[in-house]
Amino acid sequence: MKKWNYMLLLAVSAVFLSCATTTKDKSAPDFVKIENGQFIRAGKPYYYVGTNFWYGAILGSQGQGGDRERLCQELDSMKSIGIDNLRILVGSDGKRGVPAKVEPTLQIAPGVYNDTIFDGLDYLLAEMGKRKMLAVLYLNNSWEWSGGYGQYLQWAGYGNPPAPATDGYQAYMEYVGQFVQSDSAKALYANYVKDVITRTNCYTQIKYTDDPTIMSWQIGNEPRAFADKNKAAFARWMSEAAALIKSLDKNHLVSTGSEGKWGCEMDMSLFEQIHADANVDYLNIHIWPYNWGWARKDSLQENLDRAKQFSKAYIDEHLAIAKKYQKPLVLEEFGYPRDGFLFAKGTPVTARNAYYTYIFDLIAQHAASNSLFAGCNFWGWGGQATPSAMHEYWVPGDDYTGDPAQEQQGLNSVFSSDDSTVNLVRKVNQRLSAEYLSE
Repeated sequence: MKKWNYMLLLAVSAVFLSCATTTKDKSAPDFVKIENGQFIRAGKPYYYVGTNFWYGAILGSQGQGGDRERLCQELDSMKSIGIDNLRILVGSDGKRGVPAKVEPTLQIAPGVYNDTIFDGLDYLLAEMGKRKMLAVLYLNNSWEWSGGYGQYLQWAGYGNPPAPATDGYQAYMEYVGQFVQSDSAKALYANYVKDVITRTNCYTQIKYTDDPTIMSWQIGNEPRAFADKNKAAFARWMSEAAALIKSLDKNHLVSTGSEGKWGCEMDMSLFEQIHADANVDYLNIHIWPYNWGWARKDSLQENLDRAKQFSKAYIDEHLAIAKKYQKPLVLEEFGYPRDGFLFAKGTPVTARNAYYTYIFDLIAQHAASNSLFAGCNFWGWGGQATPSAMHEYWVPGDDYTGDPAQEQQGLNSVFSSDDSTVNLVRKVNQRLSAEYLSE
């Protein structure tokens, strides 16, 4: 593959962006747009309760891990309860056989791709298009489970990344914090972005840039600076990455994938800076009550009110920034463990349902008032998967659930058999669709 010089990419981006700004067809009805701080789909305000379906491209492949029959059944199941917005990993990076990493990987070496995964992404988008579903596609990851930051640094000559499971997350975060300071690592990412966005779907023959099934390109999953000393470089890179994506694709929205303040070294000014950028179309936040210590695993029900209060405060704090810039806000990741911190299908989800109900009601209330709090994607869709009874963590050959390989399988997954949760999702989407979703 022809390699692009990173600084040249930035210069080309600026020229292309200038052209794109002046030639954009604002009348195209098929792409999700933003008007007056609202998502607009088919001429109507678009509010949604969707989900994370990170493994969709793998499931759509014809190679190892692929299961197209299951994929189509999962899409039909989600569509039947009103889910039409899926947040999806484009692909993972690096060699296989690395503990806690998703596989099969897409980018096996810089610019060298596993075409079965690209084919799976094509198939996934084609099937979603048939069902009028939308994809938010994230292009990178700051965490170990899909390569991302750590893999680009390793390819750029920074040595092997620490493994969080054995070396600890502090060592890992110190290592991946180098990404935003490394022109060579960032160039590898930029090359990859170009290869993905300029692709043509082999099933529909539609260029990705022309496919209305894609709602948004996302810079990465939970991009972080990882240290105060990296914040300036992080903000520059986020701006450069957004400009690059816009230079390649004038039709689709661009989002960051940020957790919010929690992913910005607890610095709201940094969150504001990266989302004030003209090439970033809307704001993202994530909320993890258990991971962030708002709810303990031995008292999930008892900590429920605390989790709700902290979540509302977190949403409101970021919504203030959304209002300042008149951009929508999406809570694109959130989860709550199953009762008793159990993982198996069929175990109770009383606390989770109560937390979901709280978040869904907030979305519905904001939709009713045409607010900028526009949607959410719960984490994540486990569907028909059955976690292994032999081990807690994913290994090759296991079903893909909503939980990536470094987490207990079933921890945050919503399975098709979770009837009570599925009904909650159906009901809130019925509330939203009655007024806001087009037929």
